Amino acid sequence: MIYDASLDDLLQQTWDGARIDRDQARRLSTLPLEDLGALADRRRTLARSSSHQDRGNEIVTYIVDRNVNYTNVCNVYCKFCAFWRTEKDADSYVLSLPELDRKIEETIAHGGTQILLQGGHHPRLTKQWYLDLLNHVRDRFPGFNVHGFSPSEFVAFSEFFKEPVDQILRDFVAAGLGSIPGGGGEILVDRVRQKISPLKAMSSDWLGVMDIAHGLGLATTATMMFGHVETPDDRLEHLEVVRTQQDRSLARLELGLGPGASPSERASAYACSLERGTIRGGAFTAFIGWTFQPENAVLKTPTAGSHEYLRMQALSRIYLDNFPSVQSSWVTQGPEVGQVALRYGANDLGSIMLEENVVSAAGTTHRMSVPDMKRLISELGYEPRQRDNWYRLVPEAS
Repeated sequence: MIYDASLDDLLQQTWDGARIDRDQARRLSTLPLEDLGALADRRRTLARSSSHQDRGNEIVTYIVDRNVNYTNVCNVYCKFCAFWRTEKDADSYVLSLPELDRKIEETIAHGGTQILLQGGHHPRLTKQWYLDLLNHVRDRFPGFNVHGFSPSEFVAFSEFFKEPVDQILRDFVAAGLGSIPGGGGEILVDRVRQKISPLKAMSSDWLGVMDIAHGLGLATTATMMFGHVETPDDRLEHLEVVRTQQDRSLARLELGLGPGASPSERASAYACSLERGTIRGGAFTAFIGWTFQPENAVLKTPTAGSHEYLRMQALSRIYLDNFPSVQSSWVTQGPEVGQVALRYGANDLGSIMLEENVVSAAGTTHRMSVPDMKRLISELGYEPRQRDNWYRLVPEAS
């Protein structure tokens, strides 16, 4: 075997926490899976060692929440989705406030702190309908977070309501919206989006919503659905654009750092500020990647397996040096692979998902309880702790 000094240098730089570019990421992606995983685990350790948690990487977090889909009516007809319906379909629905109340009450009874509220792009729901919903939740369940409405939904709202996104966001926040999930990200490459969801928000639209949200002080997440029609370079382009947006968002925040601070130092300072409550948002808090599921017959492509998922998870942790957290996605891969992903760069096991409808519509259904979460984390030698949306640890019951 010929010794490759340049690869050796790249491995050392990556181990030490240096930022990598796309060419370097391509080289790292060819490593044996266990070697790439070791590099990602090292980067996880570096990201958490100076973070807000006194015991650093010994803690792995999870959240108790519920994915509530307020409607399945949607007019963008994504080729990868089995969940959407038209208004004429017999099983189409719009959730009523009493139904929503019941779901929130059940979530709180399980120790939950928020709902993940998303829906189809329903062309007939008015802006006032959404404002009434948010006001209702805020008034009836004070302190309970609504982590709601993906960037793609806000782009659709702008079209439906004939208002700019920034005004809609301001009004939603005033009515009680607490944070925004990264749904609808799929692959942030327009050539890919034109193939799988041509009527949905394009890349610049999705990123534009996140930029506005961060400017308003909102915490958001970034996501990626991979393993369908995209190429490996498309995946790297996706990571590049969300990393660039995160650089921009973190640069706007007053984190008490000098101009020479590294991306990982800014991410760590952001995490510390969130934990202390001195700042509540303004950037991506976490990255979540998951694999495409064969959800219907329109998009005929095999899904990625666990090996490819873990490889992409590890590469994401290495590339996204300015993200405080990376979630393990067990909803598509199952709890056991989700546990393994905690050795491939993830520091969070995500949500117990009291309810999940979109992936389940494809025939892939995994469920976990809090004891399941704690067991999976503890088996790896970490301390399991519940968190809220801002990665603040939830006090444990006495």
